[in-house]
Amino acid sequence: MLSRLPRQIDPNVLVGFDTYDDAGVYRLSDELAMVQTVDIVTPMADDPYVFGQIAAANSISDVYAMGGRPVSALSIVCFPEKENAEILGQILRGGLDKMNEAGCTIVGGHSIRDDELKFGYAVTGVIHPDRVWRNAGAREGDVLLLTKPLGTGVIATALKQGKAPEAAVAAAIHSMTGLNRAAAEALHEVAAPADGPRSKNAGPIHAVTDVTGFGLLGHAREMAAASGVSFEIDSLRIELLDGAVEAARGGYLAGGLKNNREFLECCVEFEPAVIAEIRDLLFDPQTSGGLLVSIAPEAADAARAALERRGVRARAIGRVMEKTSPLLRVK
Repeated sequence: MLSRLPRQIDPNVLVGFDTYDDAGVYRLSDELAMVQTVDIVTPMADDPYVFGQIAAANSISDVYAMGGRPVSALSIVCFPEKENAEILGQILRGGLDKMNEAGCTIVGGHSIRDDELKFGYAVTGVIHPDRVWRNAGAREGDVLLLTKPLGTGVIATALKQGKAPEAAVAAAIHSMTGLNRAAAEALHEVAAPADGPRSKNAGPIHAVTDVTGFGLLGHAREMAAASGVSFEIDSLRIELLDGAVEAARGGYLAGGLKNNREFLECCVEFEPAVIAEIRDLLFDPQTSGGLLVSIAPEAADAARAALERRGVRARAIGRVMEKTSPLLRVK
């Protein structure tokens, strides 16, 4: 539907919705641009305070994926009229605490009555106009890094049906409430130095996106298509949350997973050795997922070391190849 809208022409729009990137970027001056994003989610945790934290981390993530620093946020609340208002208070408190952790100030918001609870934020960040990370720019020979494990979707679906073990829920919550701030800071460390050249894709980091609702393969497909390349992904190198394989094997597959698979199946080729549960997890929609990074091979080890120093267990999960059909190959 967006493609049918008349195109707006504004030279200060550095990244718009037409490129399917994580956030919009608008230049204010030669030295400053805004990163803008919005995201709302339905509950995926029983504890309202934890849900607020997850919603905040999820909303901020796109700013980090663009290389920006979040500075302000507007809350968006849809809350049932007959629900206990104390629950809303706990959600807002969880979101506030996570925003404080990110150094992002909540400056207002909007609420409406709705039969279904939803919560999130519109977040504004700042960035130098020449230091924007895009989901386009991956180059042949690059290494693909992933900064968080997969499996939040299937575990959340199992939880809704009362079938998720406590350990699996704890692992998923730890992942979903974790900011991508540390990962972004580590990547900045290995990017072009502050006094270095300021040009598009300067330095070893060529493309970045965060893995959320379209699953790993969905966001990998967007990055590969935008960059004019193909990806080879090694499924054995991908870290999975405790209990994720069991949840997938139990059939706790969200509707979003099935939609992702239906949309992407023509773009993906699996080797026969990749088992069904792993295939499901590669399509699994993630909430507050990790960063997927296309980085020059000579910088990959330094990036992983920088990430490790900040407590981020990044995995090298594949490589960028010359464009082929299909775009994605999974072994």
